[in-house]
Amino acid sequence: MKREKCQLVVIGAGHAGIEAALAAARMGLDTVLFTTNLDAVGNMPCNPSVGGTAKGHLVFEIDALGGEMGRCADMATIQSRTLNLGKGAAVHSKRVQADRELYKKIMKKTLEGEENLRLVQSEVTELLTEDCDGELRVRGVVTSLGEIWECDRAVIAAGTFLESEIFVGDKVFSAGPDGMCAARGLSESLRSLGIPLRRFKTGTPARVHRRSVRLDMLEEQRGEDSPIPFSALTEYKTADEVNRACCHIVYTNENTHRIILDNLSRSAMYSGSITGTGPRYCPSIETKIMRFSDKPRHQLFVEPCGLDTDELYIQGFSTSMPTDVQYEMLRSLPGFEDAEIMRYAYAIEYDCVDPTELLPTLEFKKIKGLYGAGQFNGTSGYEEAAAQGLVAGINAALATLGREPMVLSRDSSYIGTLIDDLVTRGTDEPYRMMTSRSEYRLLLRQDNADARLTPIGKEVGLISEERYAKFLEKMAAVEGECKRICDTVIPPTQKVNDFLTRHGSSPVTTGIRLSELLRRPELSYDMLAEIDEKRVELPRGVRLSSEINIKYEGYIKRERLEVERQKKLEMRLIPEDIDYTRITGLRLEAVEKLGKIRPRSIGQASRISGVSPADISVLLIYLSMH
Repeated sequence: MKREKCQLVVIGAGHAGIEAALAAARMGLDTVLFTTNLDAVGNMPCNPSVGGTAKGHLVFEIDALGGEMGRCADMATIQSRTLNLGKGAAVHSKRVQADRELYKKIMKKTLEGEENLRLVQSEVTELLTEDCDGELRVRGVVTSLGEIWECDRAVIAAGTFLESEIFVGDKVFSAGPDGMCAARGLSESLRSLGIPLRRFKTGTPARVHRRSVRLDMLEEQRGEDSPIPFSALTEYKTADEVNRACCHIVYTNENTHRIILDNLSRSAMYSGSITGTGPRYCPSIETKIMRFSDKPRHQLFVEPCGLDTDELYIQGFSTSMPTDVQYEMLRSLPGFEDAEIMRYAYAIEYDCVDPTELLPTLEFKKIKGLYGAGQFNGTSGYEEAAAQGLVAGINAALATLGREPMVLSRDSSYIGTLIDDLVTRGTDEPYRMMTSRSEYRLLLRQDNADARLTPIGKEVGLISEERYAKFLEKMAAVEGECKRICDTVIPPTQKVNDFLTRHGSSPVTTGIRLSELLRRPELSYDMLAEIDEKRVELPRGVRLSSEINIKYEGYIKRERLEVERQKKLEMRLIPEDIDYTRITGLRLEAVEKLGKIRPRSIGQASRISGVSPADISVLLIYLSMH
């Protein structure tokens, strides 16, 4: 057998594998990234978009740490929108429509240009380990071609390919997304090493030819006027340069629902063919109809897959119905009476790991040097995958370099929240990030992701000196503008009161600080430019952060106090070798859960399902006594 050596092997070149490989290579590790198909690097097998509610936050955070997804998404954007603008700043979330092929092309070129990274088309089928004083350690991988690659560490980012099966009605066959081959062998290798796997399920809607759809009958959904890029490395563009495509909205109707209900027994989801657990927050259209039977219609989004293709993606219409029913369903929609399907919808079932098998670094507890990332860890979505890949790659590199690991706290980021949820609570279904999952979401806004995480990115070695200097300039500009807003007094002139009255705000009789006006819910930073005579032109990102810092100052202070309170629990570390069975007073369920999760701190222990406040009190008393 041919033998090769490297420091890190990354298995899978999807969104998780890309971030893991790039991070490790940029930190100096000799890295090899394996993929079963070089033409599918960075593939978007489902919706051709990046970002969305909470997911946009993840992309900003990935960029702030030095990851690649945001920069690539900016270059492949064909439409940009910010969601939830009618709600508070905490849930404002950027989402872009991406050119699917362009995104793949950019990512592949980026990987090819990385000095310490080798990109290899080959399937990894076996993990090699050795026993070192009773502890299993990674020693290499074996490919389907019989090659052995010796390595010190490995990241599994296999996506939905492990032993994957495709379901279309009663047709079931072995395959991965987009008609690619399933990954065979690696699942059995992991089981033989004591890693338990489970089956999850996801799906995708049909793709339809543009010429067969009456787009003029659909509701238009255009891009935003003032887009802000995901990446600090992207230069600002005009709205016309960014928004080069238009999306549309269509709704299901009673006829659509009747067709689905009449054929429900032919859906793989309801015929009993699929045993894996599907995503609760991105269900098939069959599940929507059944779960929300009182709703007369459901909103669907018609999205272009790129500028150089006529494929349209029908978001919200995922199904595992047979092909004849797919046509009936589609042609029941207004404007789709003559729809031509280019790619049929399908459901896919695959192997993944229980994420409670992992440490907060995303390293396996049972196998030293082995990390998991992405949908392999039980999540759904490109953004969740990329975030985990970045953390796994960084920690693999830090461990190789003999440095302390990077563990992001819940109050530092959505990435920290995502990983803590996975390794502490686990998941019984494909996990999706949502703003409601964070108890600190006013602190974890997308506008301040750089303030929270860029210093960490620099510390681990992914942020250049030049970029860090620009970051410090921005932070100084935000601080300076906040101070100016607080120090500026607006006189009670006729012009000022006319302005206030016009915008439904109370007139003033004495001088008032600009910050007090900005805190009024009916007024915004941009609106106040009319009476703010000393204002200078600032980048939109600086203006936005300054406005939010002032407008939500009281709420932000309150959340920071809660963070400080919680930090006391996070600082109470639990010894790694603690024997929970010897602690008198712990309930049996708590003993079992604590022994499985092995929490690092009292704070993490308090978040484990099945561990009560009384158990935490017993644990604190035990630690104090010992």
